[in-house]
Amino acid sequence: MIERIVKRCHLFLAYCNLVGGQDELVFDGYSMIFNPEGKMLASGKLFEEDMIYAEIDPSESEAKRFTITVPKQIPPVEIKKLPDFKSAGRNKRIKSVINPPPSREEEIYKALILGTSDYIQKNGFSEVVVGLSGGIDSAVTAVLAYDCVGPERLHLVFMPSEYTQEQSTKDAKKLAKNLGIPLQVFTIDDTLQCYKEMLKESFKGLKEDITEENLQARIRGNILMALSNKFKWLVLTTGNKSEVSVGYSTLYGDTAGGFAILKDLYKTEVFKLARYYNRKEKRMVIPRSILEKAPSAELRHDQKDTDSLPPYEILDPILKLYIEQDRGQKEIIDRGYDEELVNRIIRMVDLAEYKRRQSPPGVKITPKAFGRDRRMPITQRYFR
Repeated sequence: MIERIVKRCHLFLAYCNLVGGQDELVFDGYSMIFNPEGKMLASGKLFEEDMIYAEIDPSESEAKRFTITVPKQIPPVEIKKLPDFKSAGRNKRIKSVINPPPSREEEIYKALILGTSDYIQKNGFSEVVVGLSGGIDSAVTAVLAYDCVGPERLHLVFMPSEYTQEQSTKDAKKLAKNLGIPLQVFTIDDTLQCYKEMLKESFKGLKEDITEENLQARIRGNILMALSNKFKWLVLTTGNKSEVSVGYSTLYGDTAGGFAILKDLYKTEVFKLARYYNRKEKRMVIPRSILEKAPSAELRHDQKDTDSLPPYEILDPILKLYIEQDRGQKEIIDRGYDEELVNRIIRMVDLAEYKRRQSPPGVKITPKAFGRDRRMPITQRYFR
């Protein structure tokens, strides 16, 4: 955009951008200076405050601009020659610096760190807590939180039930050990049984279903919020954009918290970010077993996300088309996706609007994030 502007108007242009987070928004810096030919002379760092320099001679652009834009019948404007910057009492030129743009994963990482760090600091929090499940989302949330506040101000909690796989227990403990943070463990089986006993008469004659699954998530949410109230810790939720899109989350359960780091990051991107983090740290901070196992909420025996959702490699592209590119049902189907699947996903996205309206804020990194960018009516019948 800047390149087109300077070429058309024959201008030097200095673009100065803010650095920092403000609620969902992250201002990424990367200020730039361009010459009239569209060449970048200098650029700042991304997601960091920086000072950039470039020597320019405005007369270079002024003469050309008037030659091109002033009609012939108007006498040409006399342009005073400006001092020669190259020899005006200077022995050497200022050396400008151009910072190369980062990879997609590095850019996402820096945006999430800056946005979350500023949200924590600017809203008066000093410590944060993350509930680990042994899965990829909570693992990535934990390592990002670690880089935001450090080990002294990060607290990790693990809340297993009878449905928690043994491997998930090992993974949660290994991740906490890799970060050097004590892991607080609260087993929720007894609490779940108390709920079931209390509701026994009301649920008499009915089979267990998603109600009992959601009870587990809400018990965990209660524990995290109790710790938050007692110690003034900020609860960081762990849901990603894929789950938020289709309502694959429990209201007042895993959505309970103050800030959602991964809210605008699709599941497939969460995996990419996890691998990037390990490369950046040059060690397997996030255990390999977390990266390799099939995603699961572990709210019933042998549960997997693919029991009710298509593989994320198929789901995420459909969500991007519908949510970010505003593609309609027919347009998505015409791209080769199964008609029944597309209809089901669109319906899930529309029905989950009431959940998204009650979810915490999170860092915006895509062209269209839920909340600020995409707010649909909850009460409507156009999709039924």
